[in-house]
Amino acid sequence: MIAVAFALLLIFICVGLPVAAALGLMGYVLQAKYAFFPMTGALGELAWNSSSDFILIALPMFVMMGELMHRSGMSEKLFQALTPWFARVPGRLIHTNIAASAVFAATSGSSVATAATIGTVAIPNMDKGGYNRPLFLGSIAAGGTLGILIPPSINMIIYAVLTDTSVGDLYAAGFIPGFVLAGLFSLMVLGICLWRPAWGGPAVAADGLWRERLAGLKHLLPPLGLFFVVVGSIYAGLATATEASALGLMATLGLVWANGQLTLRVVLHAFEGTVRATCMVMLIVIAAFFLNFVMVSIGLIKAITDSVLALGWPPLAMLLAIVVFYLILGCFMETLSMMIATTPVVVPVLVALGYDPVWWGIVFVILMEAALITPPVGLNLYVVQAVRGRGAFGELCAGALPFVAAMIVMIGILIAFPDLALWLPRQLKAVAG
Repeated sequence: MIAVAFALLLIFICVGLPVAAALGLMGYVLQAKYAFFPMTGALGELAWNSSSDFILIALPMFVMMGELMHRSGMSEKLFQALTPWFARVPGRLIHTNIAASAVFAATSGSSVATAATIGTVAIPNMDKGGYNRPLFLGSIAAGGTLGILIPPSINMIIYAVLTDTSVGDLYAAGFIPGFVLAGLFSLMVLGICLWRPAWGGPAVAADGLWRERLAGLKHLLPPLGLFFVVVGSIYAGLATATEASALGLMATLGLVWANGQLTLRVVLHAFEGTVRATCMVMLIVIAAFFLNFVMVSIGLIKAITDSVLALGWPPLAMLLAIVVFYLILGCFMETLSMMIATTPVVVPVLVALGYDPVWWGIVFVILMEAALITPPVGLNLYVVQAVRGRGAFGELCAGALPFVAAMIVMIGILIAFPDLALWLPRQLKAVAG
């Protein structure tokens, strides 16, 4: 049964079926072959129950926030405001790419939206400044991945639904690792540009820098304010994750209106982008819930868990094997489908080995970040290439590799110091209690 399940998944991926169709068809084949009674009759109820989950209502609202910021030009002002702060640091605009991605991630929750938005603003400055092209492009693709680690995160919401984990705990757990990872990215860029000074762009005069920095602060306040509205309301106990997403969307609409950008064109484009993203995600979620229902009913998840535990490996060895498995799988599978297809199987194994599901959620998100910038299926690579419009795809892949190494280092840090992710959720629970 286990071999059949993995063979089906591999076949459906290789033939290029859409993710939702592959998951749904896999569930249908498994129930037809191993179930004692037809389970397709439960599909309607499963579709309703999975798509009407209160937590999932936050998805389109977070997507809409990012769309509005992108369409209204707020992201461009954010980039320009951050640029003077890194003007004297080796790497200059490359650090700005990472910092802008981190700040934008704190309002959008989407890696693709972050990479596309920052790439649109940053890439025109790449050749103008004489930066190393692979490193510059890699920083945009890698910086975009912070959109699913720094809260609010769409992927964390789906993980919470699949594992019955608190969204608030996941957001708190991702906060410190998210900014530490952004710091690792910048530290790595700094080291490379100190080693190869010509890669870090032209020198910038110090005259007037502080004036530019202070003048740009007004453009940094709106995204930071949105972050505190969304995340602050959750941690203060004033709102659930769904209610906080509604507050954030209303605050974003207010900011866009105050900037004079709330036009019918902006709103319609934001609606279109939101509907496209939400429909894609929800169709995958419904198919995944059906597949999960089938796997639990026929005993497949228990069989896999028992088989893995029967190997007798130490927990750390098993964890490292799972990490390597995901690093390889991420090269060939889209991140959302990878998460939805494997979480119901892997999380029970890790919990049985004694690992915290919230901690694993953060490690898992970083593994998904790595998958976003590893060819041949690294989605952020294709997003940046599309924004770029021309040039060799290979140099973009090469530029992303150092950032994958930084992610692996981050995973090692979390394994060695799990409290880096778990300390803040515990403190917030203690304050709330």
